[in-house]
Amino acid sequence: MINKKLRVCIIVILLFNIFLYAGEIEASSLTLDECISIVLQKNPLMLSSFQKHRASLARINQAKAFSQPTISYDSDLQHRFLNFKEAGESYFGISQLIEFPGKRSLRGKIASKESDKVIADIDSLKLDLIYQVKWVFCRLLLAKKNEKYARQNLRLSQDFLEKANIKYEAGDAAKIEVLRAKVEKAKAENEVKAAINEIKIAKAQLNFLLAREKYEPLEIKGDLKKPFINLALDDLKEKAFQFRPEIRRINFSIDKEMLIKKQSYLSYLPDFDVGISRHCIEGENKTWDITLSFPIPLFFWQPKKGEIAEAKANIESLKAELKHLKNLISFEVEDAKINAVARENQIRLFEEEIIKQAEEVYDMSIFSYQEGEIGSIELLESQRTLIDAKKTYADALFNYNVALAELEKSIGRSISFNTKHSTNLEGKK
Repeated sequence: MINKKLRVCIIVILLFNIFLYAGEIEASSLTLDECISIVLQKNPLMLSSFQKHRASLARINQAKAFSQPTISYDSDLQHRFLNFKEAGESYFGISQLIEFPGKRSLRGKIASKESDKVIADIDSLKLDLIYQVKWVFCRLLLAKKNEKYARQNLRLSQDFLEKANIKYEAGDAAKIEVLRAKVEKAKAENEVKAAINEIKIAKAQLNFLLAREKYEPLEIKGDLKKPFINLALDDLKEKAFQFRPEIRRINFSIDKEMLIKKQSYLSYLPDFDVGISRHCIEGENKTWDITLSFPIPLFFWQPKKGEIAEAKANIESLKAELKHLKNLISFEVEDAKINAVARENQIRLFEEEIIKQAEEVYDMSIFSYQEGEIGSIELLESQRTLIDAKKTYADALFNYNVALAELEKSIGRSISFNTKHSTNLEGKK
């Protein structure tokens, strides 16, 4: 009996530890870097792009493959239809197409450039997904901030209602003061519910990017406050021209067209078809036949008017496209930098002036209301001003994070912050 009870206790303790450990796993918080790492490994679009790259690598081997040899049999002078045994003459041989040196390797190089373009597309997808993760991650942080301020506003409203009731019971305030306080409390409770709903939506969006179930438990850790950037615009543009995958993709396309043009010129050089066969004639000794054939570029103008002209036109088109892309990237970098600097100035204004002033006004209003110097309307106004200032400050931090993410996307690299006053561009892919 004792052993049975002991076993039950042990099982209960084990189950409790299992559930406790599972709860700790669910409660573990993800950082922004961890979210980005998960997205780049598990997002379906990334998994699809990896398979496309594998397919492009397989096409390189296909392009470099040798042509298959040909086995031939020729039965001549048959006395009756399909009477192979009594054929007066027969040939049995094998032949192989031998391409002019350089053609096969050139096809491999062309396919390799196509594979490089796929890698550039993957890098573009990575930039886009990283930007989306940063945007949603910061949106979730903002939603949590708004919930905090909504609950703070609710506490202030409850405190205001308590003070209004005390003053009403003491005969120092009218009934309307209490009713107004109750309305403010109800509005604050509704704002808390809206903030909680915003958190749920942001978590669902982040789970979607992380390839998780929509309402799977998710917690994050991070701060909207980021150091300010300190990079020259010319340096940012130079790095963008170096790192942006779209530029590399066009350069790969130009290289590919150059190789295609070279391949077209090689079409003037002949491929050789070498064959060997066993020749049998009835009543005579068996002999060997060797054949060598190659095309004559009699219509030499056809490649020049066809493949070569097409490759030249594609090269010029891609060069014009590259010029346009660089102009567009230059504009994107400049616009993102200006936007980020504007957000910096807005944040400084809130930190150095607006928040402090709003807190001072609210503290003074609380004292004045208790002393009967001002009414409820003035107190509510100062309370709204303080909460709105904090929410607007949180919005400014969010907008700065978004502007920073846009700047990093326009450059094609993340910006690392080494110290409080220095920034640089990460060189890792």
